[in-house]
Amino acid sequence: MTRLILVLGDQLTETLSALRAADPAQDLVVMAEVAEEGTYVPHHPQKIALILSAMRKFARRLEALGFDVAYSRLDDADTGPSIGAELLRRAGENGAREILVTQPGDWRLIASLEALPLPVRFLPDDRFICPADAFARWAEGRKQLRMEWFYRDMRRKTGLLMEGDQPAGGRWNFDTENRKPAAPDLLRPRPLRFEPDGEVRAVLDLVEARFPRHFGRLRPFQWPTDRKEALQALEHFLRESLPRFGDEQDAMLADDPFLSHALLSSSLNLGLLGPMEVCQRAEAEWRAGRAPLNAVEGFIRQILGWREYVRGIWALSGPDYMASNGLAHRAPLPALYWGAPTRLACLAAAVGQTRDLAYAHHIQRLMVTGNFALLAGVDPAEVHEWYLSVYIDALEWVEAPNTIGMSQFADDGLMGSKPYVSSGAYIDRMSDYCRGCAYSVKTRTGPDACPFNLLYWHFLARHRERFERNPRMVQMYRTWDRMEPGHRDTVLADAERFLARLHAGEPV
Repeated sequence: MTRLILVLGDQLTETLSALRAADPAQDLVVMAEVAEEGTYVPHHPQKIALILSAMRKFARRLEALGFDVAYSRLDDADTGPSIGAELLRRAGENGAREILVTQPGDWRLIASLEALPLPVRFLPDDRFICPADAFARWAEGRKQLRMEWFYRDMRRKTGLLMEGDQPAGGRWNFDTENRKPAAPDLLRPRPLRFEPDGEVRAVLDLVEARFPRHFGRLRPFQWPTDRKEALQALEHFLRESLPRFGDEQDAMLADDPFLSHALLSSSLNLGLLGPMEVCQRAEAEWRAGRAPLNAVEGFIRQILGWREYVRGIWALSGPDYMASNGLAHRAPLPALYWGAPTRLACLAAAVGQTRDLAYAHHIQRLMVTGNFALLAGVDPAEVHEWYLSVYIDALEWVEAPNTIGMSQFADDGLMGSKPYVSSGAYIDRMSDYCRGCAYSVKTRTGPDACPFNLLYWHFLARHRERFERNPRMVQMYRTWDRMEPGHRDTVLADAERFLARLHAGEPV
């Protein structure tokens, strides 16, 4: 009896559990480009193009391996509107009575598959270093699910950067050495970019025709679209940029969107690279003396620590997590996130870069766009939808905890012990944005004062009851209380005026 083996656009791995369970002699692999997956949020055109291009190339690879693949293209006349519709169509054509699928990383899609009138067997996604059930066991009974303790356990279990039972270099992390600002450097290596081949160019034309109103520029498109290219990108990063990665990982420069970052997250999240192979290759660079420990540890922590941790949080928390709003923020997402003009240089740079590249690194996401949304009281559901829409690497399992938990503190502190809020001083210290800004980061009040400064104190004041006894925030409130009462009133009034203009849709 034929079974359908569903392979999704972020499951492009030959060793996928559903493919391992398949019988190539009689099972049918189903892959489908459907309108619903491109529009349930308005995905960036480059993101859609990347996934479709990578799917088409992976389908050919599966055929070369002996699988029978039923592939539906977005522009095929008989392609259904959704994954479920395509599965039912293929089942009707082939008499299939069962569907096998590796568990999706999207609760919306899981629910739609569960609602099908055919039995669907979900297999674990074992491409992660920490299985979901292992994370659940780690979390059981803990009052706080802090990434640092998870990360240390993962180091011990994998042996990565370990010397016996001790961490390499005698420290678990080198965060304090990885918070340096960066200087412009014309000799800084650039990430490896890939010229679209004929197949990718055809996809770009299709995306341009079908999704013309989605936020973001489609061209130039230079992302890796198969495993061969992804491996080339990995090797280029390890050789050229990893040695500087640690020093520059938190820095921001207006004219250098990449610095020494890897740009490998989209390849990891689509399954073109495996997380353990990437970590092992980075560790090998340190052991060979070609990259310093602070750089390699910082890079491995992002994958072995943070990436595995947020996936565990997503799997553990379930679909209701996306509705979390622990701070009761209700303001709409400002138009500047969709490209409306703004005088704020840091936001203009981060959003402009996102529009052009479908990319911004983690500090730009956390401490610029995320920080501003949190300070302005934006509804976390709208922030979540924006991040899911605009970034090349954004899939629900990784994006939702990063946005709702870490960035917006909407999960009542499940992931973080305090909100990631800061004044303009942090952005000034870690970037060159403030030098060209219409606002002054040194001005404390008035129309020229940096809005981050005003909104920072406004956030603390309006959430005082919640945070004033937080050990990591006590000093902030002491500083606020030492200010002259008249000055505090002026700050709050200026912040209120700014928020009124922002939420009324006026240019800020």
